[in-house]
Amino acid sequence: MMPSNSFPCHHPRIARRHAVQAGSIGLLGLGMNHMAGLQAMTTGTQTSSPPFRACIYIFLSGGLSQHDSFDPKPNAPAEIRGEFQPIATQTPGLQICEHLPGLALRSHLWSVCRTLSHTTNDHSAGHHMMLTGRSDLPQGFNPSLPRPLDWPSIAAIAGGVTTPRNNLPTAAVLPEQLVHYSGRILPGQFSGIMGANRNPWFIEASPFHSTSYGAFPTHCFDHQDRGNKDARIFEAPSLNLPHGMTRPQLDKRVSLLGQLERQCSVLEAGASTTEFDRYRQGAISLLVDPKVRESLDVTRADDAVQDRYGKNSFGWSLLMARRLVEAGVNLVQVNLGNDETWDTHGNAFPHLRDNLFPPTDRALSALLDDLNESGLLENTLIVMAGEFGRTPKVSLLPSHYKSAGRDHWGNVQSIFLAGGGVQGGRIVGATDSIGAYAEYDPQTPENFAATIYQSLGLPQTVAWHDEVNRPHQVYRGDPIPGLT
Repeated sequence: MMPSNSFPCHHPRIARRHAVQAGSIGLLGLGMNHMAGLQAMTTGTQTSSPPFRACIYIFLSGGLSQHDSFDPKPNAPAEIRGEFQPIATQTPGLQICEHLPGLALRSHLWSVCRTLSHTTNDHSAGHHMMLTGRSDLPQGFNPSLPRPLDWPSIAAIAGGVTTPRNNLPTAAVLPEQLVHYSGRILPGQFSGIMGANRNPWFIEASPFHSTSYGAFPTHCFDHQDRGNKDARIFEAPSLNLPHGMTRPQLDKRVSLLGQLERQCSVLEAGASTTEFDRYRQGAISLLVDPKVRESLDVTRADDAVQDRYGKNSFGWSLLMARRLVEAGVNLVQVNLGNDETWDTHGNAFPHLRDNLFPPTDRALSALLDDLNESGLLENTLIVMAGEFGRTPKVSLLPSHYKSAGRDHWGNVQSIFLAGGGVQGGRIVGATDSIGAYAEYDPQTPENFAATIYQSLGLPQTVAWHDEVNRPHQVYRGDPIPGLT
């Protein structure tokens, strides 16, 4: 065993205030892994920024119904077509749900792929497939628990292989982790075999609620109307130390930092003192960067901006995503609602009409407008998908729901794409007359992920490395054709 004094621990002295700030980095949900790409702003060192390429991945946990959104079947029998009517868009021949009027007016900015397919109807497996971009489940996959042998998420891969544009982490997930109502965490959202130190930056702004879904506080609901009050507050992590902390408490924290430095040989096997100090300085630079505060402080944005996006968790989340991309984050995954928010087994039509589509349509329309008007849409891909689609036939489970809905359907789903080189007004693929299977141009999670990687400017030869430094190909399929 290596002696405790065999690893010299000499570090440049830094101001006590900065040391305490560095100790508060956990308030952001960041680990030491996020510091590698950070530049110490206090040193005055500036590096040239790589070309701007970004992606916002909007994930609809629970599974969006293709029939009731981007692939309506108005000529099918009533039990297939459902309660909603299609409306025309700005794109000839493209109809979508009547409750997405904002997107209908902006169809020249986005395209739809109606034929993404995989092999599972299970929530956890579907999450893993669509969040990692892999149709094959890892050996020993556990649907109830994230495991170190899981495949890394698209966010983790993008964070690991894209070039930092400045001192910010390269990938972020907001406003919450995906958690089942029972409290178990969904697999597929983490770095898996890349190693836990490569997890994306999780920005926890939305508190967990086991039976409330949707865009709180304005559009929250319960699938089964169980009557549990939702009093959550959307609040991004604070970059400040807790209010009222006394000087003795600050001194204790600085003392603890000193103890850690004296025992730095056991902090991480193989770590060097140079790396440790670089990580700490990076943490300081992140905390003092005003762009971070502005990006996260969305509930204090101008009222006019908040009104355009919607003063709710969906609107604030997409506004935060836009600001983070502008500030320098390469990929932002936005979970519009926690696990099962879009899982419309029952009460589907009133919940989609009243609680899910209005805030989504509003916030996504505002995001498209802002990125388009600023010129950033050309280099920022927006994609929106769930873990699967919904069954063609409407069904009723009277023991749980008052009205009808649709069940899980992995055979096909519609995905939304805009910007990042995607031409607007395109329709990729077509489903059969009841929206059950792809008639032509079927696509896979691998094609979906490759579309994201291509938009980020990654070459086909790029690889990520696991904890024992084995290379793994990033691309496992070709980008979805017909979009550019």
